[in-house]
Amino acid sequence: MIKVLFGTESGNSEMAADDIAALLSSSGAAAEVVPMEDADVQKLTSDGFVIIITSTYGDGELPETTQPFYNSLYNLRPDLSNLRFAAFGLGDSSYETYGNGIDLVAGLLVELGAKQIGKTGRYDAAKAQELSVVAAEWTNSVASELTV
Repeated sequence: MIKVLFGTESGNSEMAADDIAALLSSSGAAAEVVPMEDADVQKLTSDGFVIIITSTYGDGELPETTQPFYNSLYNLRPDLSNLRFAAFGLGDSSYETYGNGIDLVAGLLVELGAKQIGKTGRYDAAKAQELSVVAAEWTNSVASELTV
C-alpha cells in the first residue's frame, strides 16, 4: 500500500494527491490518500514507501495542514532509515520562495534517514498547465521506482 500524504492550504494538494492515487490504482498499485495532519510519524517506517505532497503558503511557509506533520517529525525525530519516499510540491514561481514547502519536508525526511526516490515534482501555478497533467507526468516519471 502506497500512502499519499498531502498538506494543503487551499485544497490543491489534495486534488493532486487524489489524481496521483487514482493513476497508481489504475496501474495496479494500491494507494491510499491521507491528510498529513492525520499521519502518524512514528509509523512512517512501517509504511515502507510514501508520497509526500505539499504546497508552499504565503512567503515560503508550510500550509496549515502540513505544519503539524513537520513539527511532529522535527520534535520526535524518528529513525526513518527504512522509509523511501517521493515528493511533489505545488507553488508559484513568481515568489522567491517557490517550492520551499516541499523542500522543507523532503529535507527533513532525508535528515531523519529516509531515501528520496526520483526528482521532486513541481507544479508551478504561474505556468499555464493543468495540475492533473503535471501530477500525472511526474507520477509516470517515478512509477517504476514506486514498488515497495
